Amino acid sequence: MAELSEGVLPEIKRIEEKLAAASLPVDLRENANAAVSRLKLAFKFENYSKNLEEISRYTDWICSLPWNKNTTDILDLNFSKKILDQNHYGLPQIKERILEYLAVLKLVKERGGEKRVRAPILCFVGLVGTGKTTLAYSIAQSLGRKFARIPFGGLGDPGFLRGQARSLPGSEPGQVIKALKQAGTKNPVILLDEIDRVVEDSRSTIMGVLVELLDPEQNDRFLDHYLDYPFDLSEVLFIVTANNTTNISTAVLDRLEPMQMPSYNDEEKTKIGKDYVLPRLMKATGLTNSDLEISDRIWPKIVRPLGFDAGVRTLERNLAEICRKVAKMIIDGNRNKIIINEENLKDFIQTW
Repeated sequence: MAELSEGVLPEIKRIEEKLAAASLPVDLRENANAAVSRLKLAFKFENYSKNLEEISRYTDWICSLPWNKNTTDILDLNFSKKILDQNHYGLPQIKERILEYLAVLKLVKERGGEKRVRAPILCFVGLVGTGKTTLAYSIAQSLGRKFARIPFGGLGDPGFLRGQARSLPGSEPGQVIKALKQAGTKNPVILLDEIDRVVEDSRSTIMGVLVELLDPEQNDRFLDHYLDYPFDLSEVLFIVTANNTTNISTAVLDRLEPMQMPSYNDEEKTKIGKDYVLPRLMKATGLTNSDLEISDRIWPKIVRPLGFDAGVRTLERNLAEICRKVAKMIIDGNRNKIIINEENLKDFIQTW
């Protein structure tokens, strides 16, 4: 028992030092210090092992959260427009709506208005591959904010968002708190991805949590069951995506501003492939313009090899496959520029 005691005392000291160094709300710090005091009392009676592990994990969590850390918004509309145009082809109406939202943030800040702009939550609605997720990332990039994503596909447990009570075995915070820890600031952009794809049996309870998350009148005191202490989410910029709005409750839709993402025609996909997707993939695979060239005549087969696709996922997969094969050819000793045309396209992607 003496050997065990020697390991416990330094851990209690570590917890106390961590609490002292962390920037925590006053009452949360008092609650945590009271828990440590109870742990010390239990230690005297050698009844501390479970409490030690629980309090240690809890302390690590509350001390790692950004209670007072913010990033400063860029709020430069020219810069934001440049980022949006750089990352996305077309979408003029959606880009204009995003710039309007950023303009409101900038005007309110410049004129000393409310600290928190209570604007509708942007909700991008569209088929797979139409750019919903990457558009959300571009907004974070244009604002200079951190970005985190919470996937909702197949979600069937509200505890995934809210966390579990510490009294339960293996309990941990929910994905909202985890996203804040990942971002490291209290004002990140958090993407709630595909909220229409939650499990049907749990849809009503999950939508109830979403109402609290997205409502500025409620989310300034969001209660995660693991933390058991309210966290202010009012400075978070939530962005929502969905394939359609049929499975989204009326109460949630009331807090959203749905924006329909258009399907791309073949001409638009060719433009996106040439100017956006291919340069990005070539850079990611270490290729340069002296390594690879794609003939203009074969872009229709790259864009639509197997039939209609509303988004650009198939296009991205085909171009990624081409880049990988070219990279392998270079490593195998081919130092000549590889030109992909109608004669050799079948060697790089499957065609019909």
